[in-house]
Amino acid sequence: MNIPDSLQYTKDHEWIKINGSTALIGITDFAQSELGDIVYLDINTVGEEVKEHAVFGTVEAVKTVSDLFMPITGKVLEVNPLLESNPEKVNSDPYGDGWMIKAEIKGTGSGLLSAKEYKELIGK
Repeated sequence: MNIPDSLQYTKDHEWIKINGSTALIGITDFAQSELGDIVYLDINTVGEEVKEHAVFGTVEAVKTVSDLFMPITGKVLEVNPLLESNPEKVNSDPYGDGWMIKAEIKGTGSGLLSAKEYKELIGK
């Protein structure tokens, strides 16, 4: 199970990589493995400010649909264009080409976990 130390995590299995005033956000390796083959992303919040813990979109796998929760309060700047035609990138590279959104940070996350804390949460 890949859980990079350089990222922060949520109890809902999103990860966040903060770079100055912006952040990349996606789902963890654990989350994608639990969902199975991802076939579609529905993220229609570009241009909107989304509050911490609010839903910013959904991810659809072969057997289920799951909400995506914002780890911070932020304005959604863009959706990863690669995922429109290749949603399976979330399965093969969740922390690289499989990132989901880029957001402008408006408020820091109150419940972000370190890699160590996230590993404890998922029992790894």
